[in-house]
Amino acid sequence: MAESVFIPQNSTRKDIYDALLPQIDGILQTETDLTANLANFVAVLKEAFGFFWIGFYWVKNEQLVLAPFQGTLACTRIAFGKGVCGASWKEQKTILVPDVDAFPGHIACSSLSKSEVVVPVFQNGKVVGVLDVDSDKLNDFDDQDQIGLENLIKILEKHLPKMQ
Repeated sequence: MAESVFIPQNSTRKDIYDALLPQIDGILQTETDLTANLANFVAVLKEAFGFFWIGFYWVKNEQLVLAPFQGTLACTRIAFGKGVCGASWKEQKTILVPDVDAFPGHIACSSLSKSEVVVPVFQNGKVVGVLDVDSDKLNDFDDQDQIGLENLIKILEKHLPKMQ
């Protein structure tokens, strides 16, 4: 496994996402442990973009349970359909929220979070987790972030069957 990643400097977010795709693929190819891979996945994105908070919630016993993340203290469990993460799980789609205070039922794990994007992770057609990315700035995410994160999650999904 690579001990570092190449992050293009002075580039657009799209260029950075594009540069990360093959690198994330390479990282996930060489390791079979789910926790290790999720941890490195969020570490790479935190390093590349400096997101306020980024992490996974994994479905366990019909709840989303906190998994590897980087950022401030987080909510540990989220119910199906609750908050942005639970809504993404229920609706089985990415949810981009420009202003979390305007999202009905938003769960404020941190009052500093201002905007959010949540991408579901699928295995065998079923949501098994979500990637949650928070910013401390309003309107910090756009279609390029949604596309970039969804493409990275597709790489993760490709490797899930071999992970334990």
